[in-house]
Amino acid sequence: MNVKRISYYLGLFCLPVGFLAFINILYSSYFDYFLSINSYLITLIISLFLGAILIFFGKKADNKINFIEQLLLIILVYIMISFLISLPFYLSNYQVTFLNSFFEAVSGVTGTGFSVFKNIKYLDPTLILWRSSSQWIGGLYFLFFLILIFSNKKFSYKMCELTYSEEANINTPNNLKDLLLRIFIIYSLISFSIFLALNISEVRMFNSLNLSMSLVSSGGFLPSNSLEKIIQSNFQKIVFIFALLLSMLNFFLIMNILDRKLLTRQHKEDIYLVIFTVAIIILIYLNNYTGLNVIISILSSLSNSGLSLISSENNLSLFFLLLTIIGGSLISNTSGIKFTRIYILLKTVKLEIIKLISPNSIINKNLFSSEKKISDDNIKISFLIFISFFISLFILSGILIVDNVDFEKSFKLSILTITNTTTSSMFGIEKLDFSNLLTTSKLSLIIFMIIGKIELISLFLIFKKIFFKD
Repeated sequence: MNVKRISYYLGLFCLPVGFLAFINILYSSYFDYFLSINSYLITLIISLFLGAILIFFGKKADNKINFIEQLLLIILVYIMISFLISLPFYLSNYQVTFLNSFFEAVSGVTGTGFSVFKNIKYLDPTLILWRSSSQWIGGLYFLFFLILIFSNKKFSYKMCELTYSEEANINTPNNLKDLLLRIFIIYSLISFSIFLALNISEVRMFNSLNLSMSLVSSGGFLPSNSLEKIIQSNFQKIVFIFALLLSMLNFFLIMNILDRKLLTRQHKEDIYLVIFTVAIIILIYLNNYTGLNVIISILSSLSNSGLSLISSENNLSLFFLLLTIIGGSLISNTSGIKFTRIYILLKTVKLEIIKLISPNSIINKNLFSSEKKISDDNIKISFLIFISFFISLFILSGILIVDNVDFEKSFKLSILTITNTTTSSMFGIEKLDFSNLLTTSKLSLIIFMIIGKIELISLFLIFKKIFFKD
């Protein structure tokens, strides 16, 4: 185990948290929120000190770490960054316990959106900004993980290669830096576009800023107690729909949008995902559910954001839960089983039926009518992800039931946790007091929020490496 190099990379991931703390210090100074400055100053010092120590410790170690070590690094990043993000919550004047602070931080970094705070409108604006920032940086890190780690061809259970192909050799330092810079620029560009569009639609600037960081990361934190107080006019709803659509589709769609050849070749998944979304909207409209609010809920479910304008008095809660399980593009901040994996499973079933009916038929294994073929490994991995999702659902819901959460809430909450989707009125469980949950429930939710991002298979591979060494 290359502990030193893991420490080096972990230290690098700690430094940007210090930058976020510095931004909040400037914000606090400018708007005279002097009571909160100390918490961000402490976070800044700890982030920089801890990052520097870890970098110094692992600087001279071997550059390469294997895939299992990379998975361990991801888990450590989520834990370490969540610890740093939790400090301003814990050091605030709201008497938040460390476990609740850590729960809030993990919920932000994973983009889930569960909150221990009951009245957001009474929070210090700097703390609201900090919550949103945790989602933004968590979404950026996840995209790094998808491209740099989960694109490993030997362990491609995220199947990134099906919708993304990087020709350059990213193993060289220069190409690696270029790729990370491109991801950062595109991510920032999308964030700014959403912020600008919300501002143009006359959403308050502070709300636009926080909401843009939530939407770009498919997060669920709001700068207010409810979305209805922020998004009111039809124009604002259309902008919100546009933002949800961006977060649901392939992250590199923006980069390739001017290149018609790349757009048609590499983004077949996005085309099919949009067609599927339109079909769902038409289906809902045929059942007498109309309006922009319904479209927002459909896109919010597929993007695993969970933000909605629909009240709890609807008959579509289970349908929206099903959409959260499906999820969006493979290269996006969405969770769930993912649309492409569902497509592969359904197409495989179709092909097996064709084989039974007509054994001599020519089998078309193309993915989304593209040049890429669905391999046997893709089928096995899609099925394994499908099974592991329901194993996670069974385990988490069982723990929540034991902790006296009723069956319906435990079932819905488990789905939302594993898909990193916030509780919402459209799911029928808007009013849930996370701060008063038992410690075992909070710890379980923390674990499965992280599993929702890295997949249960990651833990299996790590345990296999530790306990069943070759």
